Amino acid sequence: MSSGYKSWILLTGFILFYVAYLLLGALVFSTIERPVEDKLKSDIQVLKEEFLNQSCVNATSLENFLEKVLQANKYGISILPNSSASSNWDLASSLFFANTLVTTVGYGHTTPLSDTGKAFSIFYALLGVPFTMLVLTACVQRLMHPVTYGPIDMCRQRIGLDPLAATAVHFAILLLLVVLGFFVVPAVVFSHIEDTWSFLDAIYFCFITLCTIGLGDYVPGEKPGQKFRSLYKISVMVYLFLGLMMMYLVLRAFHRMADLHGLTSFFQLPHCDEDTEEDKEPIIEADPEDQHEAEASAKPLDPASQTSYNTINR
Repeated sequence: MSSGYKSWILLTGFILFYVAYLLLGALVFSTIERPVEDKLKSDIQVLKEEFLNQSCVNATSLENFLEKVLQANKYGISILPNSSASSNWDLASSLFFANTLVTTVGYGHTTPLSDTGKAFSIFYALLGVPFTMLVLTACVQRLMHPVTYGPIDMCRQRIGLDPLAATAVHFAILLLLVVLGFFVVPAVVFSHIEDTWSFLDAIYFCFITLCTIGLGDYVPGEKPGQKFRSLYKISVMVYLFLGLMMMYLVLRAFHRMADLHGLTSFFQLPHCDEDTEEDKEPIIEADPEDQHEAEASAKPLDPASQTSYNTINR
């Protein structure tokens, strides 16, 4: 078996283990938090009936009722009848929460109700966040050759562009494709599925999400009666992972272009080839053909260039 197949098998193993880690976290979160959520819903319903049965409502009882309702709403529990059917801790919602936790997006629309859930969140994120970064880095490292080195080399050889122009054209095209594929098109889809979202709201959500800001004012799949809610949540998870991967790829490509255009030297920033010798070793070994293309693409630009680099800067 060639090294290229081995690297793809290893990368596939990384991704499958990552999915299994998300599923494990979802099962644990759902097991811990679902009973607590059901009890809180029951308590809120009893509180609502007691409040409605009062013959005379005074300011104190109203304030106590509103305080408890707002506190429950902070955990995603509503007293509205059309929102009581859905759960924030079914398997799909728990999977979505685990994904936002380890990707550091953290919308905050759903938070653990119990102390056990909070403690498990700490442990789960402690392992999950670096593991997510490792998987993203491995995927981006594997895509750098066909998405970056190959197209740049093609621009130089077939179109006749000089190295600086080739990297600039490649980055402009890559950025345009990412904006269209991960901001504009998803925004159209989100604005169509989410009735209350405008196109600007959807663009805003995509930007906040892929920049891992996660303000939580817009969260997909949270409206009552959402059709195919579980499938929708999982689709957003896939979009989140692919979007973060492409954002990382764009940053790597920009850093590479900045190196070749002298911007990093001008601003006295670290170069791509200033990693340590250990960091220069790829996480997933690349194909020999890809390495040859990368070396051919980099050699005329900078004799000291490395074809494999893992981090933007340190």
